[in-house]
Amino acid sequence: ATCPNPSRASTTRAWADPLNAIVSFIEKVGTLAVDRGNFKTCDQSAFCKRQRALQPGQSPYRALLDTMELTHTKLTLQLINDNNKVRLLLELYRLQGNMTRVKINELKPLKPRYEVPDVLVQQPLTEPLSLLSQDENGVVLSLGGEAQRVILSARPFRLDIMEGHELLMSLNSRGLLTIFAVFSLFVILPSQPKADDKVEEEKDEEGMWEETFKSHTDTKPNGPSAVSLDFSLPGVEHVYGIPEHAETLKLKTTDGGDPYRLYNLDVFQYELFNPMALYGAVPVMLAHNAQRTTGIFWLNAAETWVDISSNTAGKTVFGKMLDYVQGSNETPQTDVRWISESGIIDVFIMLGPTPYDVFSQYASLTGTQAFPPLAGLAYHQCRWNYNDQEDVQAVDAGFDQHDIPYDFIWLDIEHTDGKRYFTWDPHKFATPKDMLQGLLEKKRKMVAIVDPHIKIDSEYKIHTEIRSQGFYIKNKDGGDYEGWCWPGNAGYPDFTKPEMRAWWASMFAYDQYEVGADNLYTWNDMNEPSVFNGPEVTMHKDAVHGPWEHRDVHNLYGFYVQAATAEGLIQRSGGVERPFVLTRAFFAGSQRYGAVWTGDNAAEWDHLKISIPMCLSLSLVGISLCGADVGGFFKTPNSELLVRWYQTGAYQPFFRAHAHLDTPRREPWLFGPDNTALIREAVRQRYALLPYWYQLFYHAHRTGHPVMRPLWVEYPQDAATFAMDDQFLLGRDLLVHPVTEEGARGVTAYLPGKGEVWFDVHTFQKHNGAQDLYIPVTMSSIPVFQRGGSIIPRKLRVRRSSACMEHDPYTLFVALSQRAEGELYLDDGHTFNFDTKGEFIHRKLSFSNNILSSSNLAPAAHLSTMSWIERILILGASKPSKVTLKTAGGQDSQLEFEFDASMSVLTIRKPGMNVGEDWSVVLK
Repeated sequence: ATCPNPSRASTTRAWADPLNAIVSFIEKVGTLAVDRGNFKTCDQSAFCKRQRALQPGQSPYRALLDTMELTHTKLTLQLINDNNKVRLLLELYRLQGNMTRVKINELKPLKPRYEVPDVLVQQPLTEPLSLLSQDENGVVLSLGGEAQRVILSARPFRLDIMEGHELLMSLNSRGLLTIFAVFSLFVILPSQPKADDKVEEEKDEEGMWEETFKSHTDTKPNGPSAVSLDFSLPGVEHVYGIPEHAETLKLKTTDGGDPYRLYNLDVFQYELFNPMALYGAVPVMLAHNAQRTTGIFWLNAAETWVDISSNTAGKTVFGKMLDYVQGSNETPQTDVRWISESGIIDVFIMLGPTPYDVFSQYASLTGTQAFPPLAGLAYHQCRWNYNDQEDVQAVDAGFDQHDIPYDFIWLDIEHTDGKRYFTWDPHKFATPKDMLQGLLEKKRKMVAIVDPHIKIDSEYKIHTEIRSQGFYIKNKDGGDYEGWCWPGNAGYPDFTKPEMRAWWASMFAYDQYEVGADNLYTWNDMNEPSVFNGPEVTMHKDAVHGPWEHRDVHNLYGFYVQAATAEGLIQRSGGVERPFVLTRAFFAGSQRYGAVWTGDNAAEWDHLKISIPMCLSLSLVGISLCGADVGGFFKTPNSELLVRWYQTGAYQPFFRAHAHLDTPRREPWLFGPDNTALIREAVRQRYALLPYWYQLFYHAHRTGHPVMRPLWVEYPQDAATFAMDDQFLLGRDLLVHPVTEEGARGVTAYLPGKGEVWFDVHTFQKHNGAQDLYIPVTMSSIPVFQRGGSIIPRKLRVRRSSACMEHDPYTLFVALSQRAEGELYLDDGHTFNFDTKGEFIHRKLSFSNNILSSSNLAPAAHLSTMSWIERILILGASKPSKVTLKTAGGQDSQLEFEFDASMSVLTIRKPGMNVGEDWSVVLK
């Protein structure tokens, strides 16, 4: 386990000499900090600068009410820009589940605009719209119950969504609606206006037809085509979402700085607390106050900027109190403006009213989190790179020697034959089948990287087949687009083509992948896509995907790569096995295909802290299987930081250690026996809690509800939680406040819920809710609390992998607050049989009137299991005189128990019930 670092030469052996300079540059940048000069600001992005220069005011658009058509499913009418006479088409739909959809496009574009396919899981179901009133000023439409309605004002055009007398949201209230219809302006316009019409032509501004950034020129054969729309949220001070940014959970105002940018980019060691774009883009924002939660889903895959302003921004708490004392009646308001380079305006307004309603509404549009195999929720060990098969075997043995469980070991790009994906290095990994079989015998698995840049090599099957079938993205001149990445000169498959995705999926078949196996899974990296010699380290926007430019589809590329890969892993098993696929780039809907991580972070305390709000932001927009590289990818953590990162990562959904090629080795046992013991304990806590993690992901898959949650989701009226992002909930019932400060001797955790109680999961000490609790900490401390009124199952016999624990018994932790409820879910842990064949067990656990019982939540399901209940701990209990077990067969038996009066903990040992049976335990 003390293998030397790989030779630097090994990373560049497949590169032509001209690439060495860029490799050295990239690695230098990666080990220092992001070079912000490589990435655009809004002022350097012509469409953003042009659109942002438009100031709020009266909109030039008015609704032509005489063009209105109202059918059973939608309203359509035309909008006209009085300055240039260009007409737009508005479509408005009322959707099932308390949502409204608004689409705005050119009425008669000479060239169609891109509309995002494949992200929505189905065509959203509509509900009837009805006309309540109409006059020359506008129309009022009913949205159904609770007196919800849409008020469409004609001059200027504006939409207001009301509930009773309350204004929930306004569209175009600041007059910033824009669809830059360049073809209409320059071609249609001369024939449209009448003699007495005054037409104000658009100026041919810099960057409209061609734009240069550094050494790259972006030709724009279709001219400028940006779209923009503003939303006003009265009563709202807190907005969240629009990942991915290295930012606080509560989004900040962008007045005086750059907007938040959504443009998937390969950013080396990103900076914290700024709105720069990162690897993924989910154009979904949630707004919350104590009365309501709403959401905005801006369905556009082009480069997008989001401006946020607030009339309470910059006001101190004292200033807000002064407003209150002086009787200020100014309602807090947040204004949000979305600007995209191309496409149409297609926005879904999710009206809640609760956080869980918004989660369900969004899930109905884009799907739920893929249900991962149980092993995917366990611990993953990775670095760039494990050198060879002997290195893999040594690391694997090291975990056994030091009694630390793990499920997956990962291989980065060096495992391939010269960065040719789907292959193995013939010298370093000469017998991969033997290596995979050795892992399988220990019930462990492997992940190998497969990136979407393909080495241009006439002897490489993957390349020759993609080229022969015409599946590469094209450059603006019609030839295959080529760029530099890890293999040197590379082609980029056009994953927007269904045929290409189907072919890619077929390459994971056991007779196609060069030595595949059931226990080999996949990691898609660099899929923004990353192009080392491209503008902003990505693809030229004027590259071509069939009829569309890359600028139209950019943020979808990683989504498609992961989708095709996941489909390949499913197909290779004949549709039986659940896949595990990690992606770096993502979009709305990526949750359907696997896991996401936060990219190339650094071994710094602030990067540890930011992992919490980054994953919370992803969770709020449907991506629950999120994690950050434990220990930090760049730089070298000291032992304290590494231990604290393991303790934090053990309570985040995706739990993987990863490190850069140039960092010293950091397997968990290399920091001395004391730190090894601390890391071992953190990992073991994760494994003991796997039954709870698994049932949370089952619910996320069924409902779209997040696994890792900000406190405000469960306590939506508690304003103290609204900006909190240094602690979080797992489901409803576990509250985690990791230690993320160097040298910390204590943390202050907020325990929410007036009248509720929380139990320290380590000491079983009981604490009241609605308080800030100071917790002294040592290096072994991981502050975690179980909510009173909950029942959580654990498996305390931790073995070397999750599969080794399959038939092990459960311990139930019952935390009382008079009553308690919980669940227990299990299936085979890796197939789709839970869904296709109903092979699972789902039990309701409840404690009431001194009776703990298990009942069946899924009578139609079936699964036999050897697992049983070996222990029950009841926290906050009173001492009984006797404990009796009643089983489904009608037999009663006395159970042994112990009672700790000092902590009010009742322990019932070896009750022995099978977890799939009905039973009750009676305390007398």
